Amino acid sequence: MRALIILMAACAVPLVATAQEKPVELKKGPGLDTVEANCSGCHSLDYIVMNSPFPNAALWDAEVTKMIKAFGAPISDADAKIIADYLKQNYGS
Repeated sequence: MRALIILMAACAVPLVATAQEKPVELKKGPGLDTVEANCSGCHSLDYIVMNSPFPNAALWDAEVTKMIKAFGAPISDADAKIIADYLKQNYGS
């Protein structure tokens, strides 16, 4: 019985923590749907907003390439260009 209570308490803590999170809203623009469809499957879109003060165009290109080649993101070449263009346009320095 004690183990069951501990298990229930442990499961409840993450629910409370996530209940206060607000969904990320990226800037509206061409390519947003492609970014949301491809990027959010592997990680939170928070990363785009959190890192946006730093990357320039070349760094966004490198980030998209890294996600595909190093992490195996299943993104087509056409979508990769759309994603990189969106990021450079809306979150570039």
